[in-house]
Amino acid sequence: MDLTLTASQLLRWRLAIFAIFLSSGLSVATWAARVPEIKDAVSVDRAELGLMLLAGGIASIVGLSLSSVVLARFGARRGMMGAIAVFASGLAVIGIGADTLHSAPVVVVGLMLWGFGNGAVDVMMNVEGAAIENTTGKTLLPLFHAFFSFGTVLGAGIGILAIAWGMPPITHLAATAVLIVAIGVVSVLNVPRREAAMDPEAGEERGTWRERLALAMSAWREPRTYALGVVMLGMAFAEGGANDWLALGVVEGHGESAALGAAGLAVFSVSMTLVRMFGGPLVDRFGRVAVLRVLSVLAAAGLLLFIYAPNVPLVFAGAALWGAGVSLGFPLGMSAAADDPARAAARVSAAATIGYVAFLAGPPLLGLISEHIGLLNTLLILVVLIVASGLASPAARPLKGSGVGAGGVRAH
Repeated sequence: MDLTLTASQLLRWRLAIFAIFLSSGLSVATWAARVPEIKDAVSVDRAELGLMLLAGGIASIVGLSLSSVVLARFGARRGMMGAIAVFASGLAVIGIGADTLHSAPVVVVGLMLWGFGNGAVDVMMNVEGAAIENTTGKTLLPLFHAFFSFGTVLGAGIGILAIAWGMPPITHLAATAVLIVAIGVVSVLNVPRREAAMDPEAGEERGTWRERLALAMSAWREPRTYALGVVMLGMAFAEGGANDWLALGVVEGHGESAALGAAGLAVFSVSMTLVRMFGGPLVDRFGRVAVLRVLSVLAAAGLLLFIYAPNVPLVFAGAALWGAGVSLGFPLGMSAAADDPARAAARVSAAATIGYVAFLAGPPLLGLISEHIGLLNTLLILVVLIVASGLASPAARPLKGSGVGAGGVRAH
């Protein structure tokens, strides 16, 4: 089934995937904004809370790993809607567990539902975003990932208002869950059916379950998958490390105030989001590999400046370079994994699993190491991983027949 879309259909498809990225980010910030109240409601300490959050992280990795199996069984449209419903229901369960039952195990169940659904939809929405890239011939995944960031900002803002108005977590989380499901229904209705996404029109031959499952798992036997995994691992490790340790590095490493620590993290986040918003045309002009190499140099230089800067302005400059440098590693890795539409789901799932394991497991590991060698010295590990990511960047070179990421396009 070959796609021939009108301009209106293509626009609706793009807007639908933008909305799904945004709703995923919205879900993250919604429960994160209420974590202090949830912690108090279920009477756990910080260590126990950390284990609860770890359960959600592990469920995310399981969702990522099984997303290609979900696609093989249900197709992208039903798979995305199901995953959205699962992570939205997870939000509601978190609220019930905290507010109504005051039960840490119920909150953990909610976190696991949220994590599994969000992990699964992450792969599927990236596969759809890459398909839009191939249809338009333009690099768009960085912009899609910027909409995820917009969703987190929106969720944080709504969270601030909900807390200021005295809205209990169950009301806030349940209302957001309903909103996310509504966004999902409208969005999925505007996603075209595609053979490559295993959801052709009713009555068309889809192949046997065994054939579709074999295709879904095939990426783990390809060396390019692991090379792209290195690209994404280094950048995801550095991004996750910043989220967890940058502010503390400003405070404990450089002896500055907590307010300046928060400001440093804001500089990193704004820099990363801006490059994601406007990075697509750079990739179309210069190519994935060249952009990834330059950004790995920027990220490594920014980290070294952050670690060794003698004053606050240079610390902030380092944070800005760090954020800009890591901004496109993950989306461009996803884009490269999806170069061949027929194998996009399997390859994106495999490469994303490698990257997300680093994103989720890396920062706690840095914390353990920092107890022995100091936080700023520990961040040097990120420099090494970023260099490895840059060296592996040739793996992101577009496959033969792909119309995205090779460079040479002068206008976006």
